[in-house]
Amino acid sequence: MGVLKRFEQRLEGLVNGTFAKVFKSEVQPVEIAGALQRECDNNATIWNRERTVVPNDFIVELSTGDYERLSPYSGQLGDELAGLVRDYAKQQRYSFMGPIKVHLEKAEDLDTGLYRVRSRTLAASTSQPQAPQGGYGYPPVAAPPMPAGPPPGAPGHRPGAPAGAAGPAAPGGGPRRHWIEINGTRHQISRPTLVLGRSTEADVRIDDPGVSRRHCEIRTGTPSTIQDLGSTNGIVVDGQHTTRATLRDGSRIVVGSTTIIYRQAEG
Repeated sequence: MGVLKRFEQRLEGLVNGTFAKVFKSEVQPVEIAGALQRECDNNATIWNRERTVVPNDFIVELSTGDYERLSPYSGQLGDELAGLVRDYAKQQRYSFMGPIKVHLEKAEDLDTGLYRVRSRTLAASTSQPQAPQGGYGYPPVAAPPMPAGPPPGAPGHRPGAPAGAAGPAAPGGGPRRHWIEINGTRHQISRPTLVLGRSTEADVRIDDPGVSRRHCEIRTGTPSTIQDLGSTNGIVVDGQHTTRATLRDGSRIVVGSTTIIYRQAEG
């Protein structure tokens, strides 16, 4: 059973109690729950093969009318939404830097039925060094530096070659490498173009029903770019829906429900 379905069933058990009035609101809790899932996907930061960090502190902005309807139950609703985020993260193998919190806030510029979600990563208060923390709506934690070249035995590694020696030469003589990371798996880009899609003929196959057979194409260069190939659901690059965009190291690409991190480095 999906995370959202379990969330709906938990709330249904409360409809005759404190949540009876909540469901009269124009904004339904399940809509907010889906938005929180997307917020995690769109702001996932890959630290290494075993760890992808997502935000743990969320603010849901509501119109005045919706806020007045929901705010009396904000504590219980916040707990339920935090539980959903926790369940979804377990399913996606995401991790957090601290406890999960969901807050409701009133936004005067929103009409009834509209909402916004902002997020950030807040590290738990411990004696260990804290990771840098960013403001709501920004990637909060910088991923640690990637290794200079593929590890021994990985695709693209050449025995006896110095670290960072793979890939085409960049202007000025230094080698430049390009790769993408999907769910912790690293895919080297060894050609000028890389097609991503659900088809087995794509250079990198993404098993996601929201991804078209030939969804988009990455073109390496100075600068590197990504181009939508007429997909059904389009692409989101660094939070912006687009058909074409310039890529930088660390650019976050969302296709369907899959997040892709673009990487490049020069020797």
